[in-house]
Amino acid sequence: MTHSTSLNGQVALISGAARRIGAAIAQTLHHAGMNVVIHYRSSVKDAEQLKQTLEAQRPNSVLLLQADLLQTETLPKLVKEATQKWGRLDLLVNNASSFYPTEVGQITEAHWDDLMGSNLKAPLFLSQAATPALQKQGGNIINIVDIHGLRPLKGHPLYCAAKAGLTMLTQSLAKELGPEIRVNGIAPGSILWPEGEAEVSNAVQQQITEQSALKRQGGAEDIANTVLFLVRDGGYISGQIIAVDGGRMLSER
Repeated sequence: MTHSTSLNGQVALISGAARRIGAAIAQTLHHAGMNVVIHYRSSVKDAEQLKQTLEAQRPNSVLLLQADLLQTETLPKLVKEATQKWGRLDLLVNNASSFYPTEVGQITEAHWDDLMGSNLKAPLFLSQAATPALQKQGGNIINIVDIHGLRPLKGHPLYCAAKAGLTMLTQSLAKELGPEIRVNGIAPGSILWPEGEAEVSNAVQQQITEQSALKRQGGAEDIANTVLFLVRDGGYISGQIIAVDGGRMLSER
């Protein structure tokens, strides 16, 4: 990245960007002038709708790429396609993630492969594949970690271990890839409540929110704005994990 605050014409690849936090990151970076590569696995309708919305604002500024990130051998091709569209790559955001409980006694090898694969293995191999292109631009890698990579969440030992691994991978890559590439992590707290089998009750939501210093839930835009800050304004920041959690890490519970 240059030291200029302008991101116009720069290119960001965001994994898992069709919905939720990933989509907010794509929208924020696009609004700041970046061209965005939206990776998705199965949310094709959401991805296409997001592309249509963004390209209504700026034509030829969005590329959609479908891939299963657990198929490691396909990741170099994904990065190559992302780079070829505009001839450069300035930012990789490793956002895609699986999240669900795995209680001890019920954990399977399939759980391990999925949670470790999406939260740790894929970010490593995507980062490795993207390194040559990012080096040319003096670019960035930003990993979406989790405060539960720093403090365990009951019932989720495998997910927490994977995010803890991603925390250390973030710091290690910052050391390995500097000075050309800056690598940082963002650890969300209560931003968007999980869906499906990981869904939590309103009472639990309220309890978690009360544990934060700010006593309120954050939004996906809080994560997206932190990504933008790190890319555009954080030129001397590398190897850091920034908790965006309303002060929940301060809680003793």
